[in-house]
Amino acid sequence: MAKKTLRVRQTGSPTRRPQDQRATLTGLGLGKIGRVRELEDTPAVRGMIAKVSHMVEIVEE
Repeated sequence: MAKKTLRVRQTGSPTRRPQDQRATLTGLGLGKIGRVRELEDTPAVRGMIAKVSHMVEIVEE
């Protein structure tokens, strides 16, 4: 069975955000507006997305 994945797109800028939120974006493999990453759907990744939910969106396939 294939692992479930999420496609995440960055919609907000990390400029003038707290350091921990910038680090979370980097951990997700993001950093520039419009960048899209396909990530494994795990509780850890879901938590990271929730932390920066105002700067990212989940893209529907």
